[in-house]
Amino acid sequence: MYRPGDGRGYRRRMTPRPSPDPGIGGRIRARRLTRGWSVRFAVSRAGLSHATWSRIERGLQAADNRFTLAGIAEALECSPADLAEAPVPTADRAALAAVAGAAAVRRALIDIDLSEPAEGCAPPLDDLARSVDLAESLLQACDYVGVTRLLPGLLRELHVETAGPGAQRALRLLCAATSTASSVLRILGLPADAWLAGERCREAADSCGDPVLQGYAAYARANAATEAGSFQRGLTLAERAAGELQRHLARPGAAEVLGCLHLVCALASQCGGRLDESRAWSAEAAALARRTGETSSKGLYFGPTNVDFWRISIEVEDGDPGYAVEIARRTTPGALPIGFRQVYYYADTARALASLRNRDREAIRLLLAAERIAPQHVHRSTDVWGTVQTLLDRSRRQSGGTELRGLSARMQAV
Repeated sequence: MYRPGDGRGYRRRMTPRPSPDPGIGGRIRARRLTRGWSVRFAVSRAGLSHATWSRIERGLQAADNRFTLAGIAEALECSPADLAEAPVPTADRAALAAVAGAAAVRRALIDIDLSEPAEGCAPPLDDLARSVDLAESLLQACDYVGVTRLLPGLLRELHVETAGPGAQRALRLLCAATSTASSVLRILGLPADAWLAGERCREAADSCGDPVLQGYAAYARANAATEAGSFQRGLTLAERAAGELQRHLARPGAAEVLGCLHLVCALASQCGGRLDESRAWSAEAAALARRTGETSSKGLYFGPTNVDFWRISIEVEDGDPGYAVEIARRTTPGALPIGFRQVYYYADTARALASLRNRDREAIRLLLAAERIAPQHVHRSTDVWGTVQTLLDRSRRQSGGTELRGLSARMQAV
């Protein structure tokens, strides 16, 4: 037993414990060699020391700590169970941290009621504008932990500035920040919180009196309503806002917001079981996108590529998976240089391929591509989970079973 001041006990305590499963080191080594990796390269992916990895491979040190084993498995692109040959719990701490951070965003959204006075002080508006841009960039990079950490303080500071001399600019920035909040909360599976953020976005837009911002806020609310299962409400909000925005198409950004409203109309119609109506809305969006070209206004990135991303999702859900793959083949995801959108392209195309014969390998490749872009997103996606389980049910080891089990294990952490 270790006692304070007992040097011999201290050495015994720090001596690496031999693995109770000597075969685990051999399996780790075999997978590393199969990939042609040196120990140095493998440890750079796993965040372990060279000595620790070497001891584990030789069976001189246990790897049964779930975080250590999960790190090794992730580095080797397999599941912990493939290494331990037994079920092993894992933990996706990033995904859990993002959900935990959402609670602070929710509290901030409750606090920033524009009908109530704000207290405190805030940085200069130029600094706040840079923070709003940063929040949008983090969202586009699928860093949901980063977004949820930044937003609470930013929302409150913008609220303070709406009562200052730069009130109009602060309201516009608040509209953008609350839209970002609505998006990240919706992605994290919190549609009621996303709706609250959309409501705050609407309040800021109404205070500005800008019809383009009002359409932009309606887009956030309609997305949140549709995500919550209120499909008719989502369709009504988006359709009404689109009709109102038609009168203001000469304003900067109006066409892009209108196109996005058409897309959410298409989504809400599809979710409501009206596929022909959905296709009509997406065709209208596509026609508008041909006129606007690729854009980046208000972080919406409306244009032909984004429209095709939405059409793939609609077809794979209730339409023709083969047509979804056809659209995907003529679409260049890199034309939309933001991970937030690309992850949908890869995940939805994988779902379509999984519905077709003899396309499993390609589906697995695209799922793993989606995970590399946005692990926090993919690990929480019920759609991806369903696709992974479908592929696992009919996979054999030579057809991608190892990669699928790895992805499945990482998703089970959430």
